Amino acid sequence: RMKPVIVVHGGAGRIFKEREEGSRAGVVRAALQGYGILKQGGSALDAVEEAVRSMEDDPHFNAGCGSVLNEKGEVEMDAIIMDGKKLDSGAVSAVKCIANPIKLARLVMEKTKHMLLTDHGAHLFAQAVGIPEIPGEKLITQRSRERWKKNLEPDSNPEEFQKDLGTVGAVAIDSEGNVACATSTGGLSNKLIGRVGDTACIGSGGYADNHSGATSTTGHGESIMKVVLARLILYHMEQGMSPEMAADTALDYMKTRVGGLGGVIVVSNSGEWAARFSTKQMAWATVKDDQLHYGIYAGERHTKSVDEALRSESEGF
Repeated sequence: RMKPVIVVHGGAGRIFKEREEGSRAGVVRAALQGYGILKQGGSALDAVEEAVRSMEDDPHFNAGCGSVLNEKGEVEMDAIIMDGKKLDSGAVSAVKCIANPIKLARLVMEKTKHMLLTDHGAHLFAQAVGIPEIPGEKLITQRSRERWKKNLEPDSNPEEFQKDLGTVGAVAIDSEGNVACATSTGGLSNKLIGRVGDTACIGSGGYADNHSGATSTTGHGESIMKVVLARLILYHMEQGMSPEMAADTALDYMKTRVGGLGGVIVVSNSGEWAARFSTKQMAWATVKDDQLHYGIYAGERHTKSVDEALRSESEGF
């Protein structure tokens, strides 16, 4: 039997000083929650969904509550989930007024013959499967609104703010050796209505295949789509590269070929993992062998036993 592993990210970009602690705590909490499921013999699929749901509910991240606003001042979210067993996947794009797009993506995978539902259709499907609707304002934080206003000013440069891109994601391998990935985002601040980024696109925002592994990406969506980043990483692994080498090679290609920056988390079908990024920062955390590792800056890596981490978790960080 496989030793289970989970890796999560809270987005690559520039994490402002005052948000560092919250981002660190958020990815650690998500990794511990996902690992709890794996430890009890739960599936990789359940673990990644739970880890991402935890970050969607955390206003520190650009997903679910805390999502950035589009040009009209509304939240439109994208999410994907994928099962490495038979390559089943479900995704939603441009969804509004639901707390957890990742749950809806999972239901698209399990209850329809389709892989991606968008906007109004996703909304109708959410109603049909009984996902509760919440007022759009509930997802909007003070910070997102201020940022949206700032970006509307004539001399503003939204690009400057795009560096703080908190897409969230998780990858895992369970004790059966199945892999899965999940990714969720509010997208780009002040984006055009109806803009769909890499997150909802299979092979770009995430990919999972038991034959190689699973990966979830974050960063400049349009660049990620151009190189189909998630699938590219697994391709390199199929050619024999380690997760770390594959991630670095693919990120490097994206940078030189299309000038795009981003970050990725990877787990191989043998349980090796990597968390790599070409941006200044990326909040990430992983649990393997009952050891928690986490960091934000390049080269930063803290390690704690899971027991110790769960204790400080219950006492609050």
